[in-house]
Amino acid sequence: MIRESIRDSIDWKKEGFLYSGDAPDGELALPLIEGQVPDILITDIKMPFMNGLELASVVRQRFPDMKIIILSGHDDFHYAQTALRLGVEDYCLKPVSAAELLQLLNAVSTRIDEENRMKQKNMYSPDKLYADLCGGLIGTGAAIEAAAELNLQLIAPYYAVVILSIVPSILDESNLVNSKIQAAELIVTNTLIEYPELYYFRRSRTETVIILKDGLPDQISSRIDLLIQVLEQQSIHFGLQLSVSCGSVHERLQGIHLSFQEAEDDRMIKKLSKQNKAALIESSIDQTPGSVLLDRYRLIEFLKVGNSQEAPSFIRQLGVGLRQISFNSMYAYYLINDITLELVQTAKLTFRTEGNQAEMIHELQKEIRKISNVEECLDYLLGVYEQLWVWRSEGSDKYGELIEKVKLYIRQNYHNDQLSLHETSRQIGVSSSHLSKVFSQETGQTMTEYLTATRIGKAKVLLKTTRCKTFEIAFQVGYSDQHYFSNLFKKVTGMTPMEYRKHGRDGESVATTAKEGDRL
Repeated sequence: MIRESIRDSIDWKKEGFLYSGDAPDGELALPLIEGQVPDILITDIKMPFMNGLELASVVRQRFPDMKIIILSGHDDFHYAQTALRLGVEDYCLKPVSAAELLQLLNAVSTRIDEENRMKQKNMYSPDKLYADLCGGLIGTGAAIEAAAELNLQLIAPYYAVVILSIVPSILDESNLVNSKIQAAELIVTNTLIEYPELYYFRRSRTETVIILKDGLPDQISSRIDLLIQVLEQQSIHFGLQLSVSCGSVHERLQGIHLSFQEAEDDRMIKKLSKQNKAALIESSIDQTPGSVLLDRYRLIEFLKVGNSQEAPSFIRQLGVGLRQISFNSMYAYYLINDITLELVQTAKLTFRTEGNQAEMIHELQKEIRKISNVEECLDYLLGVYEQLWVWRSEGSDKYGELIEKVKLYIRQNYHNDQLSLHETSRQIGVSSSHLSKVFSQETGQTMTEYLTATRIGKAKVLLKTTRCKTFEIAFQVGYSDQHYFSNLFKKVTGMTPMEYRKHGRDGESVATTAKEGDRL
């Protein structure tokens, strides 16, 4: 009745549309859609044989340019969320008047006309350019040319990508969903207007991809922090949920694609973790005995510093807690899945591997489903560690030579008070952002900490083996300010330079310092 009412209550030709046909369900609609290839598809959600979400998914794959409008009286917010993720143009709750429907169709029609005009000009739209840069579908030359045609100042030394998702609470009533989604759109639009140096495009009504650029990596990080802070405040005010996924800072235009992939991995793992934690809490309510508490810190630390020889003993210790649960329960699945997600995400971020995170998680989840007892669980966890240590080994071998070059350069130039991360990276031949991250990940300390340790180690040698004054030693180890040097020396050693020279045990101090100097 509703379908026929929509068909008959509007003079389609007068309003500038051609009515292509209708069908009672998605399965019967598909042949019509393939035959007519309409510009706009209006579909209900709850239908027999093939529902609207299944239909939208098929249409999105076969006809990516077709605009989809979900029209439904179903009040489950999960359906609205799924529809939006599929990239539908809009989601409307019944009843909807002919005037409201026409208003929506005219808005969609305007967007179609604009897209067609852009295609006829054989010119990129800003959204298409940003999407292709993120997808790695356009080369540097073509991107620069397209940006020039659009009057976009796209060129910069560094780039990073952030994916924002602002959605209503899952507890919101259905009649509030659409208004809150509109509020989310306004929040993002009004906030980003204040940052003209940012480029962004909408993947859906609730999801926005942002490209940041700057001459300094730290400036990009600061902008991301400030942007998140503003959006969090706005989201809380309107009762919305904000999710932020960030990629690393990269050089060159092609680095946008790399940063986007990292943000997508971050988004995926956060989504899986959130879903898994919710299921874990729900399944633990009826768990007997009580839910198991595992030391996540120890699990993560062992991933970073453990090895294959220590692994069997470490894994057996876990078995004490895991024997409390029944592996026939869903609780066991969600618990092991949650541990897996945390380990894989930590490995990806810490080891900076090129390994496929999504593919690994997919394969590991298949293995989790086969676990039927604690021994199989422990064998599974041992295998996870072994796989992730391959990533660690690849990262260590990959950057070992680079780290040694950096350490040697610092040892040779520590006396230069202008020595900096930027200067070191320029001499080594890599970007400062990349060098900073790799050095911290591989050595467990920042380059500033390493430089400070080198300088203080050399200062200790000079204090014990020369009669140079404090200000002279400060200058020799790279500090132009004697007071700053003295304060830093005391912070590191617990003594002022004069106290160290006077009270330090000569033999032990000199021997220790020489050893430290060699190591540094």
